[in-house]
Amino acid sequence: MDLPNRDWGLSRSFSCLITIIVLLGGVLALVEAGGDETDRLALLEFKAQIADADRVLSSWNDTSHICDWYGVTCGRRHRRVTVLDLSSENLSGVVSPHIGNLSFLRLVYLDNNNFRSEIQPHFGRLFRLQQLFLNNNSFGGQIPSNLSHCSNLLILNLGINMLKGNLSPELGSLSKLQIFISQMNGLMGNIPLSFGNLSSLQAFAAASNNLGGMIPETLGRLRNLNFLSLGNNKFVGMIPISIFNVSTMTILDVAGNQLEGGLPNNLGFTLSNLERIYLSNNHLTGPIPESISNASNLVYIIIAVNNFTGKVPSFSKMRGLYCFEFSENNLGSGQSADLDFLCSLINSTKLDTIGIKSNAFAGPIPDCISNLSSTLSWFVLSHNDISGTLPSGIENLINLESLAMRGNNISRNIPSEIGNLNKLKYLNLGQNKFSGQIPESIGNLRMLTKLMLNSNNLHGSILSSLGNCQNLLLLNLSTNDLGGNIPPGIMGLSSLSIYLDLSRNSLTGSLPGEVGNLKNLGILSLNGNKLSQKIPSSISSCRSMEQLYVQDNFFEGPLPLTLSSMRGLQVLNVSNNRLSGQIPEYLELLNLTNLSLSYNDFEGALPTGGVFRSAISTSVVGNKKLCGGLPDFQLPKCDYKESKQRRISRTAKVMTQ
Repeated sequence: MDLPNRDWGLSRSFSCLITIIVLLGGVLALVEAGGDETDRLALLEFKAQIADADRVLSSWNDTSHICDWYGVTCGRRHRRVTVLDLSSENLSGVVSPHIGNLSFLRLVYLDNNNFRSEIQPHFGRLFRLQQLFLNNNSFGGQIPSNLSHCSNLLILNLGINMLKGNLSPELGSLSKLQIFISQMNGLMGNIPLSFGNLSSLQAFAAASNNLGGMIPETLGRLRNLNFLSLGNNKFVGMIPISIFNVSTMTILDVAGNQLEGGLPNNLGFTLSNLERIYLSNNHLTGPIPESISNASNLVYIIIAVNNFTGKVPSFSKMRGLYCFEFSENNLGSGQSADLDFLCSLINSTKLDTIGIKSNAFAGPIPDCISNLSSTLSWFVLSHNDISGTLPSGIENLINLESLAMRGNNISRNIPSEIGNLNKLKYLNLGQNKFSGQIPESIGNLRMLTKLMLNSNNLHGSILSSLGNCQNLLLLNLSTNDLGGNIPPGIMGLSSLSIYLDLSRNSLTGSLPGEVGNLKNLGILSLNGNKLSQKIPSSISSCRSMEQLYVQDNFFEGPLPLTLSSMRGLQVLNVSNNRLSGQIPEYLELLNLTNLSLSYNDFEGALPTGGVFRSAISTSVVGNKKLCGGLPDFQLPKCDYKESKQRRISRTAKVMTQ
């Protein structure tokens, strides 16, 4: 009799359980429906406050479910919004605070748009949030401190905005954060010590802000850190030793600060995984540690503009080295073997850049440079005390685009093999002791845009083959002993736009009429030669010219009337020639700021307008037949009767011609 009762009891319990499950299902369905509606309203509020130039949000309407809206992804089970991806969609406006109602959001990508105003603190309500990309917008204000509530955050990218204020110490509680990017903003103040608690952090990029103070020692606790970028801020003091002990580090960037002190001797052992190190534009001192040769994975080593001293160590283990930039330090010892370290770079088969300008290197360029990688495109050794010759093996560097050795003591001939570097765009061998003639082969460098051979001991004539360099923007052959005529082909280089400087040589003959082809030229310097005859009237075609220097020659006759059309001319120096006639009145109408007519044979009344209003801006000394002008010029008064007679005589002469 008891068994049926037990069966009934079991049946009744099972029935109750089913009822409860059904009721719970209904409640869950209602909750899901309510959550769905919350998300829909939040998205519509988001849409209402932004401008959608490309109508990418046109699907955000009542004709479809929110999970089918563009840029929206929902969870499979609960159908709530988990991903909002509107990256690079040309959106602008303000992010609505209703973003905080999308409580299931895990991934937010609003980067590469034009959102403005402050970052909504309502993001701090998104407890499930894992990735937040707001970079490359126009967000301003501070980084909300309550983002620290997003305890599941893995990636926070706020770079390239207009953020200001301090970094909040509360952000140091984001123990799961792996990537924090805030570069190129206006952040200021110190890096909070609490950032040393970001135990999962792998990348911290805060370059190009106004952060200052000392780099906190606590960052050395971040044992997973492999990318630290703090460049272009206002940090002072020393680089914390603890940072050099983070063995996972692959990229270290503290360039462009006010850091001082030296590098630890064991740097290459403690940071053996280092791939890029940027230390330039600081006040760092001492030697480059020899142990750096152990960091065989280095690709970029840029330590320019510091006060490093001593010998440069070997880099023979760095087979993947791409950029080697040590310029503007005090490296070198003034010894003949200073540049031998270049031979250790021959194993770097991907080398692109060598920069060692403005140091104290002496001695010759070693012949081993011919064995450097043919990938080398940028080789700069300017402003040292390098002597000897330029090795002819330079021709092996077939991909060189820039070669600069200005300001050394390199002597003898420029090797003709240099003409085999047919990718060369920039060649600066100025301020050395090169002698002999300019190699004819330089005319083969058809891609040259800038050629500087000034301040050497070169002689012979200017090569007509330079006229083949049809891409030249700048040509400087000044301060040599070049003679003969100016080749018309040089004056036919219409590409010249920055300046043409042939000054302080021994050039003879006339200024070719082809000078009129230099329509885009800004500065022409022909001073200090032996040029003669008249200044050609075709020079008036140089409408872009701002400065013209032809002093210290033997030019004769009057200034050409066509000069009046050179409205851009600001500086004109024709002093120490044999020019004659009256000073043209059109000079008053030009925008001249500096005019020198001294030591010629000009005559008649000095104009009083324009540049002639100032005896500081205008020089006319040494012209004994001038008169009049403003009192500051201290010229004799004009005999107007005599001047009138001269004008009548000149007019009659013109009429009879």
